[in-house]
Amino acid sequence: MADRYFPNEMPDFVEEQEGAVAQSTLHSLLCLPYAKLADKFLRAALDLKEKVVKETWLRNGRRIKDYTLYTGALGTAFLLFKAYQVTNNPSDLSLCGEIIRACDSVSAGSRHVTFICGRAGVCALGAVVAKHAGDNVLLNHFLSSFRESPVAKEIILDGKRLSNKGSCPLMYEWHGKKYWGAAHGLAGIMHVLMDMELKPEDKECIKGTLSYMINHRFPSGNFPSSQGSNSDRLVHWCHGAPGVALTLIKAAQVFQDDQILGAAEEAAKVVWSRGLLKRVGICHGISGNTYVFLSLYRLTGRVEYLYRAKAFACFLLDRANQLIADGRMHSGDRPYSMFEGQGGMAHLFLDMIRPSESRFPAYEL
Repeated sequence: MADRYFPNEMPDFVEEQEGAVAQSTLHSLLCLPYAKLADKFLRAALDLKEKVVKETWLRNGRRIKDYTLYTGALGTAFLLFKAYQVTNNPSDLSLCGEIIRACDSVSAGSRHVTFICGRAGVCALGAVVAKHAGDNVLLNHFLSSFRESPVAKEIILDGKRLSNKGSCPLMYEWHGKKYWGAAHGLAGIMHVLMDMELKPEDKECIKGTLSYMINHRFPSGNFPSSQGSNSDRLVHWCHGAPGVALTLIKAAQVFQDDQILGAAEEAAKVVWSRGLLKRVGICHGISGNTYVFLSLYRLTGRVEYLYRAKAFACFLLDRANQLIADGRMHSGDRPYSMFEGQGGMAHLFLDMIRPSESRFPAYEL
């Protein structure tokens, strides 16, 4: 199992201190006053952004091979929009809009409707960017692609049907498996439903489902990847403690429940211990796992969670490039994409500049 992650040898906490005697370049980053560290994150993020644009857009001759947010050109647009939000550089907004328009053309008529792997992401990001650009014609074009429908109600009903009055109030299948994770399982579905207007009895179904998950987690605090799995090895956003933790953090806010928050914090301990994955990305890498600590920091205000986010991000800033070059770390099958590769790392670095405003891309609102 340890071959999936690097041992976390970083101190549980390091005080920020200018000119402190550091044991390593990583330790020196952890000691830096936050304003100076934020400058380093910004420079690294902007350099990475240029590299991502070159590899995913310019090198392809501005042609779209994969339009999705997950591994394609829309992820590059998402990164450019994040950079625009941080730096207010109009060139980033302009290029973002150019890529979205190309994605819009390629995805028209697509049967894939999800946000990260389908047309919904194109329309949603397109509407936001058009609004910022003051293009009302394009804004209305993207908004017209959405049709109001009782989606949340149908999701609840489907969950009840598959649960069949079992001990878990809601249950879902994907490719014949009852997944628990954030990408296509219980945690992700509960997370989205908590953003909807729901009847009180439907809210209780969500809370009951999360309680079921908490009660059936592994003794370590990690969560199974699917119903009935006994394999306590995956610590990813897509499968395992990180994605479930983000959902529990949201549930702790929605339900004002300290027990749910406690379970989220237990999951965060798993991430701290086993979450320095040998991958850089958002979906199943260090970048995505860092957002557990950022989310807990925003909710609790506790500085130790900001430190842990900083520690994971500094590990990437200090070591990722060399580890990838040495073949000891995987940069993703699509190495510059948002969810698998270095596009996600750049997004994390931008979020580290103002951590109180950070959000897991395309997941946290």
